[in-house]
Amino acid sequence: MAGRPDRDTAQIRQAAVVIAVAMTAWIVVQWLGARYGWAARWAFLADLAAIGAFVWSLIVTWRIWRRRNDS
Repeated sequence: MAGRPDRDTAQIRQAAVVIAVAMTAWIVVQWLGARYGWAARWAFLADLAAIGAFVWSLIVTWRIWRRRNDS
């Protein structure tokens, strides 16, 4: 199929950016929370947001992998 490799490349790049941003934001929020004594619920909120980003990235990469193996 024409155009599929370009779409796959864009999705892989997007998943990589989401992983990098989620990890960086998670580390920063954890550090800020410890430094300023934020309530634990904010740390858990950051954890859940990071987990959501990682799960989304995993699903995207798994779908790309499946699509490439099917062809």
